[in-house]
Amino acid sequence: MSGPDVACAGQHRAPSCLLEKLMAVVRPEFRAGDLVFDPRDPVFGGQPCSVSGCDRPHRNQGLCLSHWQRWRSAGRPDLAGFAAAAGPGWRGHLPLNPCTVTGCNYGAAARGLCNRHAKQWRRAGRPDQAAWLAWIAPVPPGEPPAACRIGYCGLWVQGTSVFCHGHHDRWTRSGCPDADEFTASRENPGPGQEHIDLRRLPAGLRLEMQYVLQCRGDEQDTRLPPEDVRPFAAVLAAAGVSSLLDRPEEWWTARPSRGSGHGWRAFVLDARRRIEALAFGAGWETEYPRDTWRLRALGIARGDAAIRFTGIPQPWLKDLAKRYARWQLSTGLTAATARSGALGVTRFAAWLASLPGPPAGLDGVDRPLLERYLAVLRAEMGGQQRHQQYVSALSGFLREIRRHGWDGTMPATAVIFPEDFPARGARLPRGLADHVMAQVEQPASLDRWDSPAYRLITVILIRCGLRISSAAGIASDCTVTGPDSAPYLRYYNTKMKREALVPIDDELHQMIAEQKQRALQRFPAGAPVLFPRPTGNLKGRRPIAAQTYRKALYRWLADCDIRDEYGQPVHLTPHQWRHTLVICTARTV
Repeated sequence: MSGPDVACAGQHRAPSCLLEKLMAVVRPEFRAGDLVFDPRDPVFGGQPCSVSGCDRPHRNQGLCLSHWQRWRSAGRPDLAGFAAAAGPGWRGHLPLNPCTVTGCNYGAAARGLCNRHAKQWRRAGRPDQAAWLAWIAPVPPGEPPAACRIGYCGLWVQGTSVFCHGHHDRWTRSGCPDADEFTASRENPGPGQEHIDLRRLPAGLRLEMQYVLQCRGDEQDTRLPPEDVRPFAAVLAAAGVSSLLDRPEEWWTARPSRGSGHGWRAFVLDARRRIEALAFGAGWETEYPRDTWRLRALGIARGDAAIRFTGIPQPWLKDLAKRYARWQLSTGLTAATARSGALGVTRFAAWLASLPGPPAGLDGVDRPLLERYLAVLRAEMGGQQRHQQYVSALSGFLREIRRHGWDGTMPATAVIFPEDFPARGARLPRGLADHVMAQVEQPASLDRWDSPAYRLITVILIRCGLRISSAAGIASDCTVTGPDSAPYLRYYNTKMKREALVPIDDELHQMIAEQKQRALQRFPAGAPVLFPRPTGNLKGRRPIAAQTYRKALYRWLADCDIRDEYGQPVHLTPHQWRHTLVICTARTV
């Protein structure tokens, strides 16, 4: 990587080599301005709508987006009956409703009224609408306004637009494309293809979006409906930039995204990071100079997980903190451990900056200075858990600096001794009371789970004592038979970083076999995990997230109305079942 390109990585502008790289990697089928996809494409399409004659891919409840909206507007009737009776026409390609006032042919905007009559109704105090419609004078005949440009519509145009209210609104949500092109797309929807129109984007930005869509299509990891991408393209077209790299991530996530919903932030961050990786490369060479390490770019975590050094004002201390965090990650320690270490150094750096004469380097960090800092922590936190974490993080930081020789100026007295750690008070057992466990384990309570996968995870946590991080990621081939012909559950212990075996009973063995069959029905090619993530997981490679199960657990506890000895709703964590199993085992022994 050349020097100028490295500098560009932190300056929010596209390097000169980006266009050449894009031209080399974007294939011809993704070079069109209006990308058309087969409706059966696994990423941009899907299985057909359950309405006979509708060739569009289903989005919700087995229906395409158009028929799903019509089903919801009809009051959510029986799905099978609705699918059998509904016609194949698509929303956006059918005549729209006129205003309910006699003689008014403007498009309905609110409560069946056009904008003008809706304002009159509100000014009248929102009376009973049927009585108000009978009272209001009909629109007198005369020279009518021009008709909507959509041939089959016939409603009057709205204001200065060439479309009626409804079609003008859809034209705006589509990014205000050429009126003739929009008219043609409404009148001739085509043979069911899905398409994404990128023609309004500048040439460079259009090529970047084509590359992003090509990557998403090749990975076949999550679905990306064109219906969701089209509003994103409209936001990009209105941004006034020629490349995603022209602005930082924070600028993009703050862009208004009318009609794009909550998915805008995830989409634009993913797109920008793909372009950035293509332009500058990915990995440590790109992330290390940053003050915020994006762990996804390092292949360590998904989503927005990050380690931040922005709160360390001293350059010499920030460089050491980065070396320490990189060393922790390279040895296989978790991102949470490295993040905790960075937070500990950040807390120490903030205190140093508040001193009247702060040290100018590590040579000024000696034992008397550390004793002053430990006294401040004690006074502010009084032995809380965060107090323990800060002391532990700083102790490990100083130890590894000396051990690896990162800074030879550190005084020999810069040491935190075991006696400096705050004493931990004795804790009560974390196991659950017997009457709480009796409510949880009742078959009637377990049957209230709306997901058989979550029900099975709960049983595994209760009977086997696994951590939720280990249980959620259990592999599909997780059962083995021991020398005594008894079944065992094989799993990866995420804390100890090794495989482990735990005996299971025949009932749990059968429940696991049934879960394997459910996963196989959903992923006929096979899924490597026992509990595949229910969404955004086309190939079944991603397991259910531990946090997703926790949220479902809290909903289940509220639904079962499980209460403690004082009659209060129970709040428990998945880890408490592990402690409960240990207590029960100790009683048995």
